Amino acid sequence: MTAQSRPEARLDDRGAGRGSSGVGDAATMRALVLHVFGDDLVLQQVPRPDPAPGEVLVKVGASGVNPLDVKIRAGSAGHARVALPAVLGMDLAGTVVLLGDGVSQFAVGDEVYGMAGGIGSVPGSLAEYAAVDADLLARKPPSLSMVQAAALPLSVITAWEGLVDRAAVHAGQRMLVHGGAGGVGHVAVQLALARGAQVWATGSGAALDVIRGYGATAVDHTTTTVEQYVASETDGAGFDVVFDTVGGAVLDSSFTAVRVHTGHVLSILGWGNHSLAPLSFRAATYSGVFTLLPLLTGQGRAHHGQILTEAAALVEAGTLTPMVHPELFGWDGVVDAHQVVEKGAARGKVVVDLTGPAASTAAADGGPGQPDAGPARASRR
Repeated sequence: MTAQSRPEARLDDRGAGRGSSGVGDAATMRALVLHVFGDDLVLQQVPRPDPAPGEVLVKVGASGVNPLDVKIRAGSAGHARVALPAVLGMDLAGTVVLLGDGVSQFAVGDEVYGMAGGIGSVPGSLAEYAAVDADLLARKPPSLSMVQAAALPLSVITAWEGLVDRAAVHAGQRMLVHGGAGGVGHVAVQLALARGAQVWATGSGAALDVIRGYGATAVDHTTTTVEQYVASETDGAGFDVVFDTVGGAVLDSSFTAVRVHTGHVLSILGWGNHSLAPLSFRAATYSGVFTLLPLLTGQGRAHHGQILTEAAALVEAGTLTPMVHPELFGWDGVVDAHQVVEKGAARGKVVVDLTGPAASTAAADGGPGQPDAGPARASRR
């Protein structure tokens, strides 16, 4: 449903949008819009959405940047089904300012977080406001800032769908996470430990200290072969669960690292051509994780909100901590933020803080900026 076609938000007796505090009467808002794949995002004024039934209007405080966001901008993520022009940004944290009809689980003023858009036809979080299906959201962990909370949704939902929904990781199991210091990997390590598993994770260089810091056993994949660490760490038995966050040859190696008969391999990037023979000869099983499905199909969205509620409890219990890239970006630094992710230079999740001022924007009616003004482009530092 487009912003232009959304019905009016629920009104109170005073005729203002219910919970209109912080919204005002402005018909437009700032947003970063992608008009051409491979081009920079354009900072411009676009129509402000009103929440449809079942939605809430969120004033966005921070927007997380995922590798998929970068691929979408480059035009190399056809599976995300994004049609241009589009507002990107999947992850957000912010404050509920308006309620659509039928929403009872949130109140105006609630601080929330979620993987809310930027996929298919759903506008994303690189905007002042986002109209979000309430099922996709959960209350933000109180101990986290907006920036910290925006670093979690995609990563924790992906890890949860693999470890909990597919593999049912539990106490007594030995688990291997490939890419244990990455965006999804560092959350998977913490989630598996919280569920009582013994955890090993691959990495190299500084990532090894990150892995150890979370309480897992670090495995340097640049100096140790799969056969060597399976022999040394599991006495040759293999791992009960192997979670691949890297793809390609790493997924192939996962098939040889898993336990015979009862082992389970998970991958978030199982999109290539792979021989299943090593897995079959172990009588082990495989599951793919595709976290975008609820946003693309509309089915299973409430489960995402449930996962985030569970994750918030883990945060408050001290067993889940997001790792945020130390450099913070604002409205005018989104291009730089994307470049950090694209170059693989991120030391944690890259997040854009949308609470500050931005450069001047060009008026727009949903299309390109006005010819006489020209849209402002997110700057490169």
